[in-house]
Amino acid sequence: MDLADYFANKQGTGVLATSDSAGNVDVAIYARPYVIGEDTVAFSMTERLSYANVQSNPKAAYLFMERGEGYAGKRLYLTRTGEEKDPQRIEEAKKQHSRTYNPEDTHKHFVYFTVDKVRPLVGDDT
Repeated sequence: MDLADYFANKQGTGVLATSDSAGNVDVAIYARPYVIGEDTVAFSMTERLSYANVQSNPKAAYLFMERGEGYAGKRLYLTRTGEEKDPQRIEEAKKQHSRTYNPEDTHKHFVYFTVDKVRPLVGDDT
C-alpha cells in the first residue's frame, strides 16, 4: 500500500492512541501523518500527553476515518523509532498540511514511527 498516495488523496479525521508504560490509555485527534517512506511516518507533536506517552511506551495506533458515507479508512499500528527537534525541519514538514491545530504551540517534536501493520478501518483483514 502506498501510504503517501493514500493520505495525499483522502480527506477525513485522524485519531492517535497511545499509552504510558503503566498502560494508561489516551486518544487524541491528529492530522494525517507525514509519510516519510514506505514504512515510516511521522507526527508533529507538542509536549502534551500523547508525546509523553510515546516517550515511555513506543507503541501507538493511528485511526483515519475517511470523510463520506460508510466506514472507510485505515488503522496503522506504529512503533516510535526516533525524533527530530530541529524547528526548520518541522516547519518544512508542516508545509505538507493545509492547516495545523495550533501553529503557535512551542516545544514541537517531529516523532518518527515505523508502520508495523496497516488494516482497514473496519473488518479483521489481518
